[in-house]
Amino acid sequence: MNASKFAVTFACYNALPYTKLCVESMIKHGMPLDRLVVVNNGSQDGTREYLKTLPLVGRIYNEENLGCGVAWNQGALALQAEWTIIMNNDVLVSPSWIEKLIHSAESNGYKVVSPAMVEGELDYDFDAFEASASKEMVSVNREGVIHGVCMAVHNSVWIDVGYFRASPKLLGYEDTLFFNELANAGISVATVGACWLHHYGSITQKEMKLEKQLSGKRGLGYRHNYKLLNKSWLERKLAKFKRRAQEKKWIKSELQEHGMTIRGLRENGVFRWI
Repeated sequence: MNASKFAVTFACYNALPYTKLCVESMIKHGMPLDRLVVVNNGSQDGTREYLKTLPLVGRIYNEENLGCGVAWNQGALALQAEWTIIMNNDVLVSPSWIEKLIHSAESNGYKVVSPAMVEGELDYDFDAFEASASKEMVSVNREGVIHGVCMAVHNSVWIDVGYFRASPKLLGYEDTLFFNELANAGISVATVGACWLHHYGSITQKEMKLEKQLSGKRGLGYRHNYKLLNKSWLERKLAKFKRRAQEKKWIKSELQEHGMTIRGLRENGVFRWI
């Protein structure tokens, strides 16, 4: 794939060890770092110094944490391409992950796609797992759903629905608002089984909760953020019911046909498929 076809960006707030693991996995699997823009959201743990050692196409240093919406927009605008991959810094990528992700999108007419993933501890051989899982699940797509851990966005989407809501006070609700805008505009989206990532699990959110002295169970975002969706209580409840019913159908179908699903949790040394 022509490298100019895509750009990759992620934001980071502390959690330097995970940023290093993410970048190292990109280098390992041949992704050119001159297609990567990293936005440092006010980290105080040596992230800034580490980024200076990398041959990145772009480094953006925010003096404080401006939130992921602001940072994602900064990264997407700093290096514009046909496809922009917005992702977390607490993931590991796999061989040909960009090619697989974009090929799945273009083959099926999706304008935003997310990869399949395993979340949790890395107590298994991810490369070996991915080689098998991507072949087994290559034709499995969950249409209508994507996730904020990683998404490839076609440049037409920015024109049709705009960029992310840029407010630091949203505290992680930016992806929900963006997904809502995609649905309202009828943009075709999917999570695809042809591409897999390992996600350690909301590391930045945990860092921010620690800073704000919030318990692990308490949500980080403002509890009335849902009002920004401009939907009634009944509309939100019905949407949630339909989403969960569809998820159950996907899980049942995928397990019956493949013995796994396109989203796994790694717990106590075993996979739990959801």
